[in-house]
Amino acid sequence: MTLVDRPLIQYAIDEARAAGIEDFIFVTSRGKSALEDYFDHAPDLENSLRDGGKTELLRILRNTYMDSGAIAYIRQHKPLGLGHAVSCASKLIGNEPFAVILPDDVIAAEKPCLQQMVEAYQETGGSMVATMEVSAAKTSSYGMLDIAGQSGQIVQVKGLVEKPAAGDAPSNLAVIGRYILAPEVMQSLEQVDRGAGGEIQLTDAIAQEISAGRDVFGYRFDGQRFDCGSKAGFLQATVAFALARDDLRDELAAFLAEIPFTRNAAQ
Repeated sequence: MTLVDRPLIQYAIDEARAAGIEDFIFVTSRGKSALEDYFDHAPDLENSLRDGGKTELLRILRNTYMDSGAIAYIRQHKPLGLGHAVSCASKLIGNEPFAVILPDDVIAAEKPCLQQMVEAYQETGGSMVATMEVSAAKTSSYGMLDIAGQSGQIVQVKGLVEKPAAGDAPSNLAVIGRYILAPEVMQSLEQVDRGAGGEIQLTDAIAQEISAGRDVFGYRFDGQRFDCGSKAGFLQATVAFALARDDLRDELAAFLAEIPFTRNAAQ
């Protein structure tokens, strides 16, 4: 899916690179070969752009390239949940901390969200999840934090509840699709049973880390999150990101100002 003029996956890669990440693992499924092709080199297209003098498009194209050996693809053969998807990469990750990005969670921020988290993680260690406040009506769509305390933007987590009913959430802080996880989380994923929705939940494995006495933190990031997994969220992100572009802002803003007068044209 393309947000303005870049696919969502490119935003995720750019955010990870800004945080200093150099090695990438994609957990994919059948029919996603276009993802692998996207990050491959395209000599014919390069030559065509170069010959046509389209240097800016050539620069954009080269920004999508990944170095040989910097990227790996793992297949998740059955949709058994986020926790299962992450566990598929366990052999490649080994005994190192790792980050997880869910590309449908797009975060507009002056400093990329994962970069903010990496800087905070250098002080805390343990495992860390991005978090933001949500209304009580939306808690059933998120993993929700049970917190023991807060220092600035960092909260100490004492428990997590996956998709609690409205009124049952331990706080209003929801887990958003950015994680920095200790390697022990992989062992926890091997031990947890299927949770909400009959899936292996990543939040259940993180909760098990807490039970084992290991530190888990939430990070209240600066920025605005868009849920591009929903139609409304994707449209909101498209408008917000386009309005942030110097080359699109004026024309789009003028169009939006006229929408009340042209509503019937779309019916």
